[in-house]
Amino acid sequence: MDKPLKNPPAYAIASVDHALRAATMLQLEGALTVSEIAERLGVARSTAHRLLAMLVYRDFAVRDDHRVYHAGPVLELAAHSRSQVSLLRAAALSHLRRLVDLLDETANLTIRTGDTARFIASEECARALRAGSREGMVFPAHRTTAGLLLLAELTDGELADVYAPERYRDRPGDRPDLGALRTELDRVARGGFAVNRERSERGLVAVGVPVRDEDGRAVAGLSVSMPSVRYDPRGLRSLVATLEAAARALEADLAAGS
Repeated sequence: MDKPLKNPPAYAIASVDHALRAATMLQLEGALTVSEIAERLGVARSTAHRLLAMLVYRDFAVRDDHRVYHAGPVLELAAHSRSQVSLLRAAALSHLRRLVDLLDETANLTIRTGDTARFIASEECARALRAGSREGMVFPAHRTTAGLLLLAELTDGELADVYAPERYRDRPGDRPDLGALRTELDRVARGGFAVNRERSERGLVAVGVPVRDEDGRAVAGLSVSMPSVRYDPRGLRSLVATLEAAARALEADLAAGS
């Protein structure tokens, strides 16, 4: 059935329309300058600059060192597409259940969107004292296991864009120290796993490894969470090996389904 024709709203707001059109251009066409956006929208450069500044502030756009604008983390999630996230989640569920069977701890799959980490799948273990499901929840990326794994893939420039000071103008205390974070991310990248000891939630420890696509790009983090009283560092190597085996199996399923 054909969709009905669209009519503009009775009380159209030009600035909202311009911002949405600019965001769409960045997502579908790629890098654009202020002058190019202004020309396409038929507005002054100063107006285009203000629109883009707001898109950057809300993570719909990012500006590089050459003053060129690109689609930001929010639009990257759209590029990651709802269907891709759904496929990733569906492929992961059996592997999460297998991890729960093997480790008797809660297993999670998480993606990164800008400076946040979103849990897209979670399987709880049956223990009375356990980490509960985090499915659908969002945390600061630098405070989660998967967030650290995925941030570790970024270059220094990309990391600086994610944590640009202007995005934290209203909450400066939430912005991490980039020097210390880079040091930690380098350590995570070298080791190939991350351990989160009560950084996101008191009393919980999580260990995770990256899940990669066919091009070797990390697209998610696979982790297990447990009460800190049950975490034994002496078993870390075995725990990481189990997670890595599950991640490789998930990667094979994703490749077969692509």
